[in-house]
Amino acid sequence: MKTIGLVGGMSWHSTATYYRMINEQVAARLGGHASAKISLQSLDFSEVRDCQVRGDWDSSAALLADAARRCEAGGADLVGLCTNLMHKNFGALEDAVSVPAVHIADAVAAVARREGWTTLGLLGARWVMEETFYADRLASHGISVVTPDEAGRELVDRVVFDEITQGVFRDESRAAYVDVMDDLRARGADAVVLACTEIGLLVGADDAPLPVVDSAVAHASLLVDLALEPALEPA
Repeated sequence: MKTIGLVGGMSWHSTATYYRMINEQVAARLGGHASAKISLQSLDFSEVRDCQVRGDWDSSAALLADAARRCEAGGADLVGLCTNLMHKNFGALEDAVSVPAVHIADAVAAVARREGWTTLGLLGARWVMEETFYADRLASHGISVVTPDEAGRELVDRVVFDEITQGVFRDESRAAYVDVMDDLRARGADAVVLACTEIGLLVGADDAPLPVVDSAVAHASLLVDLALEPALEPA
């Protein structure tokens, strides 16, 4: 079993979900007392959030790169970044380590392709919905995206940062998200990707009016797949 490196804390609520899901999957696949080998670096989200608000992506890239190096120093054989938005800095993290870095959108695309979905509704922080770094990664797998209108993007982003990343989950926000999803379905989305790793804590598959790809679940599952791949025998 390989050691999974996790760069988390953005927020800790979804990082806890990663830790639980990865261990549950390893236990289910290997049985007995098996649990995952994990090297975790959990950042202070207030520092990262300050970089986001100021638009200081160079500083946030440095924080992520340093955390990834510490994961590798702690024995990680591969590294995952437990947040969608900060994949805006994925290149800096990937360049900082000598082990594979596993992109969350690749995991989402794998689920979509397996299910035959070619158009995903995209819910996440406003940068994820409005910039191209995430949609371009999906497009490289043949997946296109539909995003909410301006009012919908403002709502989704506000709930992410004012509520769910602070552990606040409101019924009215869940209902508002479902309305946004319904509009995405009407505009051609085959499924919706929860492209903030906390959204799945607010809205589940049973709530949604169309199929859901929870990015945290997809990413954690791919990390486990890679960690449990059999090692190649030397030639």
